[in-house]
Amino acid sequence: MSMKAWRHIKKTENPALSGVEPPTRITMTHAIRLIATVFAMLFAAFSAHAQAYPVKPVRVIITFPAGGATDIVGRILSAKLQESLGQPFLVENRAGANGNIGADFVAKAPADGYTLFHADLSTLTIGPAVYPKLPFDPIDDFTPITLLVNSPHGIAVHPNFKAQTLAQFIDYAKANPGKVNYAHLGNGSASHLAGIELAARAGVTFTFIPYKGGAPALADVAGGQADALAIAMVSTYPYVRGGKLRLLGITGPNRMSFIPEVPTAIELGYPGFVAGQVQGIFGPKGMSKEIVARLNSELLKILGDPEMKKRISDLGAEVTPSTPEGLGRFVVEQKAKWAKIVHDHNVKVD
Repeated sequence: MSMKAWRHIKKTENPALSGVEPPTRITMTHAIRLIATVFAMLFAAFSAHAQAYPVKPVRVIITFPAGGATDIVGRILSAKLQESLGQPFLVENRAGANGNIGADFVAKAPADGYTLFHADLSTLTIGPAVYPKLPFDPIDDFTPITLLVNSPHGIAVHPNFKAQTLAQFIDYAKANPGKVNYAHLGNGSASHLAGIELAARAGVTFTFIPYKGGAPALADVAGGQADALAIAMVSTYPYVRGGKLRLLGITGPNRMSFIPEVPTAIELGYPGFVAGQVQGIFGPKGMSKEIVARLNSELLKILGDPEMKKRISDLGAEVTPSTPEGLGRFVVEQKAKWAKIVHDHNVKVD
């Protein structure tokens, strides 16, 4: 029936049609109500999904071997997530290629919240500069959740080394070009780039010695087979506390609360010299905002607990929680920074 015909009938004032709207308006009203109902049901379903999450075990991928700094922190936080969310958070170590193997695994996993990436951010910020053909995009293939902890590098030497301060260490290196053996965790690693940056800023030459991991590098410096290193305080601090290494400075933006007497490289005349191991947690690209918000909220509660802060400090790190957006920005900024350093110093991976 046309609208014109309907209006003609209405003019007869048929009592049977009293209060009845035109057919097209009935159809439109019903359609609007139907659409609103569907959206309400979808929203309720998404909300219920986020509130119910997780309903099964969650895999937490760590891309370095068991016993390292990322693994230690990852296991601590995974245990806490299991307590608060009621499902196992199971750590899986998928090491290899400076973290690229595990990162690629996460990038290709379903974005359902049941595969997470507890990352040493060097994989996403330094890796792209030294591995130009990565099988994943460090920005686009992951969903950021939160920054976790920061452990700046500790610049350390053997206790019997002549230098007592960073200034004396640099003076010695200037007087003995190429004679300071600097241990690092492999070409293109964060510790390697920190040494390159320090040498460039100070105008000195180190002999760089690559190691397959922090443990052998620390053991050789502590034993006097190498002279110096700069690796994350999570790894360095136990040796410092045990008197096996002398700490000359740290590469954080500020002094650390658990060792406030140790100055930063910035204070010692190297403005902007900030480096270290930063950890964060991601999911695959496309994770729902509701699950991201749930995980972010739980992790911020865990990291904000005074007992957890002390536990992390005792390891040689500090908690640095963030918004998902904050983590995303950090990766973009650091990726650009390290790309420049790698390019400027022509760093190559063997």
